Amino acid sequence: MMIHSIHYFNTFIKVAENSPSLVAEMLPLKGDVPTVANLQFNTVSHNPYAFTSDEVLFAVSAKRKKLDKRRLDKEQELIFSKRQPYFRAFPLPKGYGWGVHSNEEGEISPYALNEDAYHRFLLDESLQKVKAIRSDRKTNSK
Repeated sequence: MMIHSIHYFNTFIKVAENSPSLVAEMLPLKGDVPTVANLQFNTVSHNPYAFTSDEVLFAVSAKRKKLDKRRLDKEQELIFSKRQPYFRAFPLPKGYGWGVHSNEEGEISPYALNEDAYHRFLLDESLQKVKAIRSDRKTNSK
């Protein structure tokens, strides 16, 4: 079975061109249930450079599905047997004003659009830069 990885290495994912956010936003909850975006953000912001994008994708999926430890290996195999969206298609860089840096090992950390570090990554010639995938939204209303 083919395994599909979504890693980037030495890459900075820029905020999407049509992001409604001009500064990084805290991600809103929907009631008491954290959204996928909340779970992704909490995972990477509380543990910078501790996880690859594959690990974040899997951790969030396992948490949302409330998987017990006996099913983790099987679920991981199932998830990565299909193509997954790259982190540049995830909510943080698409709509909430967070860029994502991926280091040499593929481990990631978010950076706020309105922070100096975000702009230093843009100027770093040793990094590949990619834009987050644009939203389908026609207007920038939030």
